Amino acid sequence: MSIKSLLAAGGALLLLAVAPGAGATPKIEHWTLANGARIYFVENHDLPMLVVQAAFDAGSARDPDNRNGLSTMTNSLLNDGSGNLDADAIAARLEGLGAEYGAGSDRDMASVSLRVLSDRARRDPALELFAQLIRTPSYPASALERDRGRALLGLKQAKQSPGDVVNKAFFAQLYEKHPYARPTEGSEQGIQALTRADLVAFHQRYYVGRNAVLALIGDVSRSEARRIAEQVVGTLPAGEAAPPLPKVEDLVPHKARAERVIAHPSTQTHIMMGEAGMSRNDPDYFPLFVGNYVLGGGGFVSRLTEEIRTKRGLSYSVYSYFYPLREPGPFIIGLQTANSQTKQALTVARRVLTDFTEHGPTEAELIAAKKNLTGGFPLRIDSSRKIAEYLTVIGFYQLPLTYLDDFIPRVEAVTAEQIRDAFRRRIHLPHMVTVIVGGSGH
Repeated sequence: MSIKSLLAAGGALLLLAVAPGAGATPKIEHWTLANGARIYFVENHDLPMLVVQAAFDAGSARDPDNRNGLSTMTNSLLNDGSGNLDADAIAARLEGLGAEYGAGSDRDMASVSLRVLSDRARRDPALELFAQLIRTPSYPASALERDRGRALLGLKQAKQSPGDVVNKAFFAQLYEKHPYARPTEGSEQGIQALTRADLVAFHQRYYVGRNAVLALIGDVSRSEARRIAEQVVGTLPAGEAAPPLPKVEDLVPHKARAERVIAHPSTQTHIMMGEAGMSRNDPDYFPLFVGNYVLGGGGFVSRLTEEIRTKRGLSYSVYSYFYPLREPGPFIIGLQTANSQTKQALTVARRVLTDFTEHGPTEAELIAAKKNLTGGFPLRIDSSRKIAEYLTVIGFYQLPLTYLDDFIPRVEAVTAEQIRDAFRRRIHLPHMVTVIVGGSGH
C-alpha cells in the first residue's frame, strides 16, 4: 500500500496499523538528528529484513504555480543517476544486493523507500547507495526528457478516463487558489516548462534534514538504527523546514457552490461531491472517521451503498471518505452511474447525506461500525513495509507516539451524539462542490 493510498483510504484501512506480534501495537522509538531529521524506529526480529522510508515535505503543494509537476519529477528521478552511476548501474547494484527501491509523492509529501535483508553484507552497501541517491542525485538531462515524454503521454491518456477527469476537476473546483488544487501528476504547461535546473533547485531546497522524516522497521538494534539513520539522512544539509501552507479557510471560503458538468463520451457518468473536510490532527478526527464508516466507508454495510446500489440499483460503486492532509483535505462522496440515472443517483446521495448529518447513526449502526473497525485492527500486520508507511505518517504529521495504542480506545469512546455534532458542524451540503463527468442524460 502506498502512502497516497494509505492517506486516501475510505474505510477501515484509513490509518489502521499494528505492529508485529498478534494483537500488539509497535513500540515506537523516536529521536532527532543534529541536522533536524526526525527518526521513528520499530525493532522487529521476526524476519531478517529492514525497511527504511524517508519522507520530505516536498509534495505537489510545494510546486511553483508555473511548474506544476516539479515535485513528482524531482522525486521520481532520484534513482536515475548519482556520481558516476547511471540508472542501469544503480538498478543492477540494487538487484545484486537483493534490495527493493520505491518512490512516491502526493500533495503533502514525497518519499523514497528501501527494503533489504538485514545481513550487513547486503544491508550496508544498499543503505549507502540509498543515502547517495537521496543526497546527491545527478538528474541527467536525458532522464528528464524521457520522463517528460512519459508524463505528457500520461496526461493525454488521462483525458480519456472519466475517473481521472472528475478527480482532477474536483480538486481544482474545490481548492481554487490553494496549492491542493494542483494535480500531483502535474499539468502539461508545467511539465513542458521544467528544466534540469528546476529539479536541482527543488531538491536542494526541500530534501534537507529539517524537512525530513525517516522511518525504520526491522531486524536491527536501536544502536544499529541510530547508525543507519545517520548514514541515510544524517549527512543531508540541515536546510530549512518548508514554510506552513496557506490556510484552506483563507483561500476556500464557505459559499454556495454550483455543479460543474463536463461532457465526456462515456456510457457511465462519474460524480464527485464534497468540501474541505479535516486535517490529520483534527480534534474531530475520530467522530468523523467512525461516522463516515456508517455513511459510506463501510462498503456493502454503508448507508450510501444500501440506498443507491442495493435498493435502487443506481450504481455498482458508491463510497465516501475523508482524506486528511496537513491542511483540511477533502470529504468526498463518489459514485458512477448510467448516464440516464445521474439526476436520480445524485438526488438520493444528497438525501442520504442530509439525513445522516441531521440524525447520525443508529445505535445498532454505531455498534457494528466500532466492531468492524476495532476487530480489523490486529489484521494490519502483514508486512513491515506497511508499518514503515504508518510510521512515516505518524512522523510526518507529528501524531502522538501512542497513536496506535490509543486507536481502539478512541474508536470505542465515540458516541452517536459526537458524530451528529461533528457532522453538523463540518459537513454543509449547500457549500459542496459537485463535479459530473459523462455523456448525455443529466
